[in-house]
Amino acid sequence: MFGRHHAAKYLHQPEVKLHAIADVNAEARRHVTTHMQVPAVADWRELLGEVDLVSICSPASTHAEIVGAFLTAGAHVLVEKPIATELDEAEELIALAGRSGLVLTVGHQERFVFARSGLLDYEDAPLSVECVRAGPWTGRGTDVSVVLDLMIHDLDLVHRLVPGAPLAVRSCGRSVHGLFVDEVTADITFENGSQVELIANRSADSRQRFMRVVYPDGEIEIDFLTRKVTNTTARPLQALELHDPLGESVAACVTAVKGGPSTLVRPEEARRALETALLIEDALVPAGKIPARERVALRRTA
Repeated sequence: MFGRHHAAKYLHQPEVKLHAIADVNAEARRHVTTHMQVPAVADWRELLGEVDLVSICSPASTHAEIVGAFLTAGAHVLVEKPIATELDEAEELIALAGRSGLVLTVGHQERFVFARSGLLDYEDAPLSVECVRAGPWTGRGTDVSVVLDLMIHDLDLVHRLVPGAPLAVRSCGRSVHGLFVDEVTADITFENGSQVELIANRSADSRQRFMRVVYPDGEIEIDFLTRKVTNTTARPLQALELHDPLGESVAACVTAVKGGPSTLVRPEEARRALETALLIEDALVPAGKIPARERVALRRTA
């Protein structure tokens, strides 16, 4: 679903020629050849050694294999989140890109929204962060839990706001549609004392996208759906303008490939978000089965 959006962004990059698209779905290939007038193949392996840069928008469980193959073939890679589904896979990809001198970046596009707002400019850590990301069931991303599907967006932002590693993680969740949890609530205590609560739900009745960041001098609340920002701190913030974060992500990757500034999202940062996501999955207990005060699993990052 998301790959065609990447393709459209490359079509608008003047220094890029969209060479081809790979998709196992025949209807998706017909759409590409008809509306974008570029070749489409069923097997991504046909493009190995044929391209300089690739966007990988396949199911999360396939990221490690495909990213590794294209890096080995000498291509720069922009992969949708998460970077991989296992920590050792992510570390292998980062090492491979480093050895090869190739750009590897991850599609945490909301980082571009936050960078423009100015929220990432402050060095002091917040006292607490609350994130809510919910929406109706779409049937996409079902090869992983809602933690790796949705919550990982907020984990990336949290790690940009809060320094250090998680000290304690507790989480509960439930599966609604399949083998993986679709609703998760997680509480994280960081080494510096910051408290973080995250809620992700991909089977909700309505959409919600909200963040509250509490500092000693006040609170910043952001409703991403209405684009309303409430700021009681003395910290100046720009208006929340979503613009085109995917387009910015693609353009930044192309610039880095051509020798310009490095991308906003480094693969090591994507690995860090993945590590915390896996800690949350490790700590999961069924919702409603155990009192919240007892749903605690202490974890320390390596």
